[in-house]
Amino acid sequence: MKINVTGGEMSPREIDKYIEYVEEKYRGRQIKGIDIFINGDFVDLKTYFKDMDFQRAYRSTDYLVESTDKLNDAKQREFADTTRHNIKNDLL
Repeated sequence: MKINVTGGEMSPREIDKYIEYVEEKYRGRQIKGIDIFINGDFVDLKTYFKDMDFQRAYRSTDYLVESTDKLNDAKQREFADTTRHNIKNDLL
């Protein structure tokens, strides 16, 4: 994890406390880096995350499911008949 401190100096112990804070706040996310901006008595944090794999989610009536395998035949046919939209890489 890359840590950048600007606007002043900070002890390693203080930096560790901010890392703990960010890890607790964004539990479950992989943190790539943190920018710590010191402005007098105030500190601003900017957090950068690692890219995560996206798993397909299917919308079935009013809920999301990870797989269509457990749905009945009619609902599986409905998913098969839906139009799929491709996301262009240049939009990401």
